[in-house]
Amino acid sequence: MGEMQEKKGWSPYLAGALTGLLIVLSVWFTGKYVGASTTFVRSAGFIEQVFDAERVAKMPYFIKEIPKIDWQFMFVIGIFCGALIASTTSNTFKLQAVPPMWKKRFGPGRTKRALAAFVGGAVAIFGARLADGCPSGHGLSGSLQLAVSGYIALICFFIGGVIVAMALYRGGEKS
Repeated sequence: MGEMQEKKGWSPYLAGALTGLLIVLSVWFTGKYVGASTTFVRSAGFIEQVFDAERVAKMPYFIKEIPKIDWQFMFVIGIFCGALIASTTSNTFKLQAVPPMWKKRFGPGRTKRALAAFVGGAVAIFGARLADGCPSGHGLSGSLQLAVSGYIALICFFIGGVIVAMALYRGGEKS
């Protein structure tokens, strides 16, 4: 049995530096700080307009946040494209419905994994909208502005992530 060759992704230091540069350039050239959660809400409104445009036009939220394809929408598409490019150029791209660590802890069932992903995403977007911004908006852009709330948000995101990871994967693989 041969040794598995470990695939190596991008350096987290390089990725972090490029992200910081992107935020600075975004503010410099457009006057806009990065964020993504509003795009998902606008996209829902955009899709709903196809079925009932009058209803969407009357919703108080969409009077302020008109469903449209704007810079933030393109930013989210860029996140997807950038992640795809990074994973393919580093040979780490892999389609998998159930990651190995999830399979070891919860079994190979795709339905359970899909349900957990959906519920996690719903909770995340609910929290982002409740907080009036997502981790990139509050954490990255907020800390760039030296806002105390940005640093508090970052700390809370990490604490929440650690708690959930420990609850889901306790006793899992050790590196």
